[in-house]
Amino acid sequence: MENIEIKVPETEGVDSFTVTFLYHKEGDIVVEGEDLFELATEKTTFNITAPSSGKIVKLKYPEGSLVKPGDLVAILEKSEVKDE
Repeated sequence: MENIEIKVPETEGVDSFTVTFLYHKEGDIVVEGEDLFELATEKTTFNITAPSSGKIVKLKYPEGSLVKPGDLVAILEKSEVKDE
């Protein structure tokens, strides 16, 4: 299976973010577009979504962690998700 690295986006003028909420845990199945985690700065909060459907195989930072643009936050094992 193909693994997809999910990184903190490069955002002009922002040096760091706080991981404020994890919507899932390792081993969870997600669908493309589903919220994975929430990042916050002093001025804004936004969600990072799954770029593809699959299983979360690694979460690198717990809630409350300080992360920088380009940091690897999660690894998603790409797979087809079947509707039940």
